[in-house]
Amino acid sequence: DIYSGNDDQVVPLMSVGGIGVISVLSNILPKETHDITAAALRGDFKTAAALQLKYLRLINALFIETNPIPVKEAMNRMGMDVGECRLPLYHMGDNTAAVLQAELQKHGLV
Repeated sequence: DIYSGNDDQVVPLMSVGGIGVISVLSNILPKETHDITAAALRGDFKTAAALQLKYLRLINALFIETNPIPVKEAMNRMGMDVGECRLPLYHMGDNTAAVLQAELQKHGLV
């Protein structure tokens, strides 16, 4: 189940002393990623966690296949022409692309 993991979440790492992020989400939601990070850095973990959980299914959909395949697909669907992945990477499968599309639609990104 792609929604059960939490190892790609910002808030848990920052709650134990992390001071920054390496973020895939920021490619498609830069302001929201900033808001999560800023809340955590000021110690407002309640807000940071709430925002993180709001986008958790989208974050997990961005990792449903090997990075950067899903984020490039998302950006292209959002109208940013970032091109296709280079070999040995490939196009997303139909089932995983449908999951990503549903999450993009849920957040009004497409």
